[in-house]
Amino acid sequence: MSQPDFALKGRHVLVTGGSRGIGRATVLALAGQGASVTACYVNESEQVESLRRELDERGAQGSLVRCDVADQAQAVRLCEAARDAYGPLDAVVNNAGVISHLPLADLPPEEWRRVLDTNLTGMYHVSRAALPHVAEAASVVNISSAVADHGMPGAAHYVAAKAGVMGLTRALAKELGPRGIRVNCIASGLVETDQMKAVTPEGRARYEQMISLRRLGRPEEIADAVLFLVSPAARYVTGATLNVDGGI
Repeated sequence: MSQPDFALKGRHVLVTGGSRGIGRATVLALAGQGASVTACYVNESEQVESLRRELDERGAQGSLVRCDVADQAQAVRLCEAARDAYGPLDAVVNNAGVISHLPLADLPPEEWRRVLDTNLTGMYHVSRAALPHVAEAASVVNISSAVADHGMPGAAHYVAAKAGVMGLTRALAKELGPRGIRVNCIASGLVETDQMKAVTPEGRARYEQMISLRRLGRPEEIADAVLFLVSPAARYVTGATLNVDGGI
């Protein structure tokens, strides 16, 4: 099936956590629509190099910048580098995130902070740093998770962060709307990413039974929702949380 045209040719989008999973799929989907993409990653890896190669092979305008979004100064430098590479930002996709699985009794304060600092505070850092560099009618898309509504044992820090993302989205939509900036959120369901490789066949079967469509999502299916939200087709959508979870 051919991809619909989301009218993103010539637009400039910043994607955090762009080297793997949902972020990588989003970078490639945006590039496929003719957008210029600045993406960030934390550590050098083969996945980063392979993304660079793929963007080059496609002849896409793509810049990859090393940045830990939990660090305010690095977030500022990232947004400045994006502006210098391709000009004002038409959209920001806050996707960078980390997860770990620990029951509350075994969850140390430093791990709580690590997850909150990346998954929630990192969005604050990047969104704030991007403000001086956004174009008119810009769009912000924050990637949250269905667990923010449903909960998950052994991941209180992750669930709290993702619930905070939804609240941050609604607050920024109210605050930035008068400037013409739209802010929306995607609540992603269970998706085929590196994190799922550690799940046993039995665990995977349980997950699939929880989902109305009886399968896990693909990163590209979350990326398609991002394309819609950053596109002119969503020009009157703001403050929304779009569930892309297969019907959990």
